[in-house]
Amino acid sequence: MDGFGDARWYAIRPAGSTKPATYRCPVCRRHLPALTDHLLVLPEVEPTRRRHAHTACVARARASGRLALREEVEPRRPGLLSRLLRRS
Repeated sequence: MDGFGDARWYAIRPAGSTKPATYRCPVCRRHLPALTDHLLVLPEVEPTRRRHAHTACVARARASGRLALREEVEPRRPGLLSRLLRRS
């Protein structure tokens, strides 16, 4: 995934576009028409380097551990209430 794969975690969300563009999936390197259902994958380090990817490719990469989500790498900080209760 050339440089794109260097991030510790990724954010993944559905992508939708009505423009007649073609992207290249960062996982399989094949063409991806913008009008098909696909996902937007944003790396931790630089969200501006987001990539459009096939849904099936993202699922395979997630299953093999190549696309970790933020929640898996950096657990959420405790909320304000739990932090205050812990101090007492």
